[in-house]
Amino acid sequence: MTRQRQILLDLIDKSGKHLDAENLYQLARAQDSKLNRVTVYRTLKLLKLEGLVDELDLLHHEGDQHYYETRMKREHAHVVCLRCGKIEEFFGEPLAEMRAQVQKTFGFELVVVRAEMGGYCPNCQMLREQEMREAAAQ
Repeated sequence: MTRQRQILLDLIDKSGKHLDAENLYQLARAQDSKLNRVTVYRTLKLLKLEGLVDELDLLHHEGDQHYYETRMKREHAHVVCLRCGKIEEFFGEPLAEMRAQVQKTFGFELVVVRAEMGGYCPNCQMLREQEMREAAAQ
């Protein structure tokens, strides 16, 4: 594990956010000015291959970016606001039940489960309702 790889892994693990490659590059450059974009992309590919990070598209809420997070011991679903992009992580028994049901129904040995759900956060729900009221009044 090189110093630059460790910087990127630490950023992904400790940022508390889902970072794309460009955000990772900018944050990593603040710690090591010699780090370049090619290193970031190669390192992300390696970390994925080694099973240390997961690559997510998060419903492409901001275009074609992919986001990275460290592989957690506990599976979880990502809940994405389709308006503001807020991301929540859901941990719960229904995910384990779904995994078991899929394995039983199809006979698959699942090694990874990813779930993404899209909708509107409470704030965006209020904004949408307000917009609909204003549109109806016009």
